[in-house]
Amino acid sequence: MSKASRGIRAAQRRLSQKRALGLGILSLLSFVAGAGFAALSQPEGGSPPELPRFTAHGWPLLDPLPQPEEIWECELVVVGGSLGGVAAAGQAMRGGVQTCLIELTPWLGGQITSQGVSALDESLLMRQRGNFSRHWLEFKALIESQPVHLPSWTGIPPGTRVAEINSCWIGSLCFPPQAGLQAVDTWLRQAAQHAPQSRWATQTAFKGATFSADGSRIESIYAVQRQPRDPNFVPPGRLWRELVSWYSWQETEVFAKRVLRLQAPPGRPFFVIDATDTGELVGWAGIPYRLGSEGRDLTGEPNAAPASNPECTQAFTFPFVLAIRDDGGRSRAELAQLQPGYSRAEHRRQFDLEGFPTFSGRSFFNYRRLVSKGRTDPFYGTPLPGDLTLVNWNRGNDWGLMNPPLILTEERLVASGQRHNWLGGLDVSALKDGENHALLFAEWLMETQSRPGYPLSLVFAEDSLLGTRSGLSLYPYIREGRRILGRAAYGQAEFMMLEQDIRVGASGGRDFRPTVVGITHYAIDMHGCRYRNWEPSRSASSAPVSEFSVRPILIPLEALIPQKVDNLLIGGKGIAVSHIVNAATRTHYGEWTIGSAAGLIVAWLRSQDPSLTPAQIVPQGKMADLQRYLISRGQRLHW
Repeated sequence: MSKASRGIRAAQRRLSQKRALGLGILSLLSFVAGAGFAALSQPEGGSPPELPRFTAHGWPLLDPLPQPEEIWECELVVVGGSLGGVAAAGQAMRGGVQTCLIELTPWLGGQITSQGVSALDESLLMRQRGNFSRHWLEFKALIESQPVHLPSWTGIPPGTRVAEINSCWIGSLCFPPQAGLQAVDTWLRQAAQHAPQSRWATQTAFKGATFSADGSRIESIYAVQRQPRDPNFVPPGRLWRELVSWYSWQETEVFAKRVLRLQAPPGRPFFVIDATDTGELVGWAGIPYRLGSEGRDLTGEPNAAPASNPECTQAFTFPFVLAIRDDGGRSRAELAQLQPGYSRAEHRRQFDLEGFPTFSGRSFFNYRRLVSKGRTDPFYGTPLPGDLTLVNWNRGNDWGLMNPPLILTEERLVASGQRHNWLGGLDVSALKDGENHALLFAEWLMETQSRPGYPLSLVFAEDSLLGTRSGLSLYPYIREGRRILGRAAYGQAEFMMLEQDIRVGASGGRDFRPTVVGITHYAIDMHGCRYRNWEPSRSASSAPVSEFSVRPILIPLEALIPQKVDNLLIGGKGIAVSHIVNAATRTHYGEWTIGSAAGLIVAWLRSQDPSLTPAQIVPQGKMADLQRYLISRGQRLHW
């Protein structure tokens, strides 16, 4: 056994001793949560975290590096089972690539499942023109065909399909998250028929990577898989308490753990896609990236912030589900016990339905209605008792307060010591505040918006549709994380898509048709950030515009290729875009088309010279061949 492995075993023995004393890791988390995330990274004894060790090429070294209990062989590892990650893995497998997909939460699918945004938010212009890719339409049809499993009090009989209860006005398709989960499972199983040795796993946390001797390629991915000891375990739905135990190497009273190493089959090429919504691999490795808002001096964007602020990412949200149902005051009583860090009054000052009626007409309830018993008109119809709605509301459960910011800035990341023991790169106190804010918004809605005949209740505990006992989503809806800086392209030393490239009427926009790998469209929809005392946030507050002021958004190959690593692509929100452009590329279809492009690129590269890297495609004159392949696989490259 290696020295590192002996260290892990010794740590596990120490943890067992702590459990015997009633001091398990979850109790430790409760004790130190108020000290911030960095405190959770400290070794025993409370001493500061050791400085991470690095390779000669500057990559972090996992310390300790445990002996894997299982080795997975993969030509492609997709880190993150987000919507983009599912698209990437599915497209790669359909191209014959032996693929491994790992996901932190218990559910694959990201936005449409674990993040609780199972209401597809699409560009109206794209819907009118039918400008979606073939595989997106196929995936939506798969969701519509899924049977739903709902609490008996809804009156919806078993076997009812999504298409029979779908009626919302945010878009063309809203559905219970479990239906999305079933569609994801079917999508991946169908794809795996073309690459039978592929595999995927949930409840599996990314921990780091190893690199080639010259530092140019990732050689393996390390992960830790957790298995609840209780087969009937349901996550509590308070992620701030759970997060570190999800990432820790060590076993806990709740979870058994297994260390995985994912690597290439002998003699085969190896690729990695970072499809996490926060850019976990990018952040862990220190691959060049941007975080938060960029200043006008940095990007030249006409509506950029006056100065950069890495703390100012778009607001995150913990969605929940409300029912038109009298639950006898049970959910109100449950929420009355909540003791938030900020006062209820301070939270409630942010709540506002912004002029929308609650139930009648173009209503708040029908906006993201997941279940419509009578299929009433989404714009003019009144919902019925037993109907369910998903709540993801700007002046409600959005949490954009930067005291503290959710995603650790580079400075705080270095101080946390997570480069050698990755714990997610998030601040648990921000998660706690966001969860409290969401639950208090549910309480406010039930208290202020219920009407005779239309009582509102939170769907939680045994009835929860979001996979947690609290009724909150398993993971927050992340609008923006770390965004890579690309390599030199299109007149930039470090490529990044800019506001000028997508905004109607802005001068200086570039034509990305020569290297386009996907197309999307949406409004520049900013969900802002602020400090509690209202000091300047340095957000791009003047940037938002409707989709009619946004040009078709062409995603070039260069936006998916990071610096320094030759076998890594980005498969989701973390592509090389500015803070402003992210606001138009982050929604469901944008993430799906980016992930699809990444998976298809790997499948095409596998069919070419095995030594060919993504960054060599354009210089070697192979872009036209790649685009023909993308089109043949149903990827849309034109408006």
